[in-house]
Amino acid sequence: MIPTTNIFAISSQKQFEKTALQTFRFQYENNLVYQEFCNFLKTDSHKVKSLQQIPFLPIQFFKSHSVVSNANSIQATFTSSGTTGMITSKHLVTDTSIYEESYRKGFSQFYGNIEDYAVLALLPSYLERKGSSLIYMVEDLIQLSNHPESGFYLHNHDELIAKLIALDQAGQNVILIGVTYALLDLVEKHQFQLQHTIIMETGGMKGKRKEMIREELHEQLCKGFGVSAIHSEYGMTELLSQAYSLGEGVFECPSWMQILIRDTEDALTYIRDGKTGGINVIDLANINSCSFIATQDLGKKNPNNSFEVLGRFDNSDIRGCNLMVL
Repeated sequence: MIPTTNIFAISSQKQFEKTALQTFRFQYENNLVYQEFCNFLKTDSHKVKSLQQIPFLPIQFFKSHSVVSNANSIQATFTSSGTTGMITSKHLVTDTSIYEESYRKGFSQFYGNIEDYAVLALLPSYLERKGSSLIYMVEDLIQLSNHPESGFYLHNHDELIAKLIALDQAGQNVILIGVTYALLDLVEKHQFQLQHTIIMETGGMKGKRKEMIREELHEQLCKGFGVSAIHSEYGMTELLSQAYSLGEGVFECPSWMQILIRDTEDALTYIRDGKTGGINVIDLANINSCSFIATQDLGKKNPNNSFEVLGRFDNSDIRGCNLMVL
């Protein structure tokens, strides 16, 4: 039975757990890929009574299978970025209105009314391909901001520099959302002193630059933009919700999303707060695909349910997680 709770109205841990367990049973019954994975683990769906007992589907399955929980027509196919010849993930979305409600409410929860901002986007590697869920979201936020200066920038850095300076000097609240390497390119070209601008990085060098540790990266970006903190967005093709960091790389989830940290040696065991392990995500907006995803990210969880992303597993075959090839 499909869960009856409005996920965007969840206001307590008890409500979240109840809805997550209903979602698990619905997806076990209706998602054949997930069901087969659970059966492989010898999971008795009737005995699953807690979040920790729910099997988390390895994210690689989105590269090789159609992960859907209904027979409705596909409204959008979101694809991951990848180098030439690489197999990319495909997230088949049968109801884009859930995605829209998720990112709109998620943004509002952390940043307030979108109409208070001009939204500038520096996302070249995403714009240059089709099927990016990030571009879908940012395009909509640009429209919703209803600001004449909101928009995308590709390689026209001089125009973006002039726009940022003018808007900031006019006292306009601005969000500049950018892929990491492009933000670094921008501050190498111009040193800013911004007073009214939030810099939000979406992570990833996309093969354009050498990867950097977060502290070093944020220090460079803070200095280059003249801001005290760098915000970050944590999302992925396989999810329909985002976590946000307002600085220091500490992420918080909207009320319909949570993470658990699994043991890197044993994917079915969880570790205590403060210890590093694999990030498992519960995204209740993924009702029509799979809400329980074992990612390839490493991180740690804090006692207040915030979390940090510390890196990625070295290889694509996650030890103890690549349990099954259908």
